Amino acid sequence: MNQNRAFLLFAWVALAILLAFEWTRFTATPPAAPPAPPPTATVESSDAGLPTAADLPQASAAPVAGAVAVSDGLPTLADAPAPALAPASLRSAAGRELELLTDVLRLRIDSRGGALVFAELLTYPVDQEDRSKGNVILLDREATRFEVAQSGWLAASPAPGGDALWTFEQEASRLVLAEGQDRLEVPLVWRDEASGLVARKIYTLERGSYAISVRHELENAGTAAFSGSLFHQILKRPPPPPAKSSMFTNPESFSFVGAAWYTATDHFEKRKFEDFAGKGPLDKATTGGWFAMLRHHFLSAWVPPKDKAHTLSLHTVEGNRFAIRSVGQPLMVAPGERVAIDSILWVGPKLQAPMKAIDPTLPLSLDYGIFSFLAQPLFWVLNWLHGLFGNWGWAIIGIVVLLKLVLYPVSAKQYQSMARMRAVAPRIEQLKERYGEDRMKFNQAMMELYQKEKINPLGGCLPMLVPIPIFLALYWVLLESVELRQAPWILWIDNLTAPDPYFILPALNLAVMWLTQKLTPSPGMDPMQKKMLQWMPVVFGVLFAFFPSGLVLYWFTNGLLGLAQQWWMTKRYGETPALPAKAK
Repeated sequence: MNQNRAFLLFAWVALAILLAFEWTRFTATPPAAPPAPPPTATVESSDAGLPTAADLPQASAAPVAGAVAVSDGLPTLADAPAPALAPASLRSAAGRELELLTDVLRLRIDSRGGALVFAELLTYPVDQEDRSKGNVILLDREATRFEVAQSGWLAASPAPGGDALWTFEQEASRLVLAEGQDRLEVPLVWRDEASGLVARKIYTLERGSYAISVRHELENAGTAAFSGSLFHQILKRPPPPPAKSSMFTNPESFSFVGAAWYTATDHFEKRKFEDFAGKGPLDKATTGGWFAMLRHHFLSAWVPPKDKAHTLSLHTVEGNRFAIRSVGQPLMVAPGERVAIDSILWVGPKLQAPMKAIDPTLPLSLDYGIFSFLAQPLFWVLNWLHGLFGNWGWAIIGIVVLLKLVLYPVSAKQYQSMARMRAVAPRIEQLKERYGEDRMKFNQAMMELYQKEKINPLGGCLPMLVPIPIFLALYWVLLESVELRQAPWILWIDNLTAPDPYFILPALNLAVMWLTQKLTPSPGMDPMQKKMLQWMPVVFGVLFAFFPSGLVLYWFTNGLLGLAQQWWMTKRYGETPALPAKAK
């Protein structure tokens, strides 16, 4: 019984099944596309889908979180009138936009609602090779990629809600983070003369950062108490699905797109747009956490004040748009008092270290799926190696070398067993001829021979099985980690996350797999199994031609080092022992 080869066959079949499982995700029918927009570009209003009074949580006797009061003596929440949305007659129908420019972001803020309606990531081109395609646009009011980030106050009396008209304190239409300047503050103000309310919304941008600080200040200069709640919201229309022909060569065709959130009780959760209605409403009272709209490599996320209570909810909006929002607990502001609430809006790539500095759980938005337990430490090691080599391709090669060094004591014994199995292959063939169709006696004699020559028939399995889960984990690291997005290696490999354009690396990988198969002993194996194993390198070699170059580089390097080690062990321990007398 050739257990070693049986386990090898099992390893290849297991990999094939896992790849087939992923293939079904790639080729699954995408959700129906939303109605096509008109041929000419249109700009949609971001006012539809704003929260209403029904979204306000019920007042409770607990202290209001997130408010910094200038004076004491506030009325209790029980004294507050029932909150409601400001009358439609008080809403503005016009506004203007202010453009902000930093070293990494180009933003636009609409004075109507004070919403962030445009965000361009200046250091992330759509295509590294074709800069004419422009940069990644994360927020926009254009119909095909509609997404905006909103915040404001809900109240029974006039309040700066999501469609209120704010005033920019700067007269300019464009503000630039100047050379040598580290921060750019953009204050907006809203006033209601009748009630004496004055609200400010202050956006603060920092050099090199995708985190935007948003501070809401509310001052009551009137004679009556103000009662209201602060809300944050992201409103988005799903992008059109990619063409089916893109298959798994285009990660955009199968990466998650939808809403995600983190709460202390249920931790990280996510929901695709097509599941917004099917999985029921989300109406979750929570404290702290965050919520976001995710797409491949990028996200827009609100991080409300830490340790502050709010209600998180999902909504479908007319026009095939979807909203995820939080509404804070009702807040009372007495005459002569002022409150301030700080939150953070992240608009940018899924960079793990900067996101972790904002909230330790925000990197969970980078979802590696079931292989996260391997992918996270794998990325950490890759990132460390990238710091040494300055290139992600060499980092991938480096991690293979490290794994080979760690496993060397085990693999040396295993390759030694394989070399000895190759040496005794002629003797096993003689045993097969001697016992003919009597498989039981043949297997018994073969095991006795293994014991006599101190050969472990399972010795060659582990070196072949260990790389498989690492391979699958690295697959998701390559596809989902924005740090590796469109990263070059050398020569013709200018994008490790795309297939080799000339199929050179897959061809080399096929050759290594074929040579490894030839060098691996197969004594006593069934002819059908032999044929299957002979075709395995061809089948997987063709399949690898469509994989990201970085993944093929990992498998090729691992196979090449394994082949060299196996050749050396065969040369060192593969001398054919003398045939025993009974076998002559």
